[in-house]
Amino acid sequence: MTASGEPVRLIAYSDASGWGGAEQSLSTLLSELAPRFDVTVIGTNREIAARIADARPGSPTVVVPDFSGKFDARSILAHIQAFHRVGADLCHLNLRTPYACQGGIAAALATRTRMVAVEHLPLHSPSDFMRWSRRRLAPRYRAHVSVGHESARLIEAELGLEPGSLLTIHNGVKVVAPTPRHRNATTVVGTVGRLDEQKNQRMLIEAIARLSGVKAVVVGEGPERAELERLAVELGVADRIELLGWSDEPRSLLSTFDVFALPSAYEGFPLVIIEAMLAGLPIVATSVGSVAEAIDDGTHGLLVPPGDVQAFAAAIERLITDPDLRTRLGAAAQARAENEFTAGAMAARYELLYDDVIGR
Repeated sequence: MTASGEPVRLIAYSDASGWGGAEQSLSTLLSELAPRFDVTVIGTNREIAARIADARPGSPTVVVPDFSGKFDARSILAHIQAFHRVGADLCHLNLRTPYACQGGIAAALATRTRMVAVEHLPLHSPSDFMRWSRRRLAPRYRAHVSVGHESARLIEAELGLEPGSLLTIHNGVKVVAPTPRHRNATTVVGTVGRLDEQKNQRMLIEAIARLSGVKAVVVGEGPERAELERLAVELGVADRIELLGWSDEPRSLLSTFDVFALPSAYEGFPLVIIEAMLAGLPIVATSVGSVAEAIDDGTHGLLVPPGDVQAFAAAIERLITDPDLRTRLGAAAQARAENEFTAGAMAARYELLYDDVIGR
């Protein structure tokens, strides 16, 4: 409740057109917030907005036209009207990229709705003007949040903000009962993620080509499927690469992996790492973004430089040939995730932040 005893009216805003880690994180957060938060989901995609709201039964959704640019008067007006009707105490802007949520930002400014901007991915600005406009906008946020410490520092450097300007709240994942581990005849190295240049599954296929008696399973769909299939054939490992496609419940497949791999070229604080940790899997990952804030190299998993196929393959081989190491790293990773990166811990941090923003 606010100081007057009324519920805290919160807009959860997303302009995503597809479902990814940022949307999953927002959905998980809404499911864990205390009942005193009265949530309305505003989005530009009906399916995504409904899926986010489903995590918090009874939360209304408002769908507005997607924002196509600063001269898109129809979208701007619809956004402003939606924000005005809700009359929220604050708005949680879910920035899947640094340049997302422009319609929501414009509406929040026009209606004087307090903004909590949450940055999920540290990316370089495509233009000097965009960097300048983002730097000018940052002071207008009541709170500017990143999902990782290193990601926050990268964003601050990119925008020329003072070090420490961004607050860090790590993503969290719901703890579920572990699925019994499936025993494989052949060692399976698995990964989960959209098939694109960011997730860089190409490096996993190249690493498998350097190893024998190892199979890779890739869960996800995306624009690079055909290229990955071509690469597997070219390297002679098509029979050891399985592209499973999209799954609505990728966590259920983690029990079929012996090792989890994250070959990403860049990241924020990926949810899939926490899911793999909670599953007790030994992990090999590239040290990008804030991954090292979840995985201490040699304690909770093995980290290698991004793009280093040789190091990636060597780390996988090290885990394959040392079952005791796999067990030790998996257990340590699971314990850390259960202690530090749960959905409840994430929600508690946001609740404190929201209260601070509205001046409780």
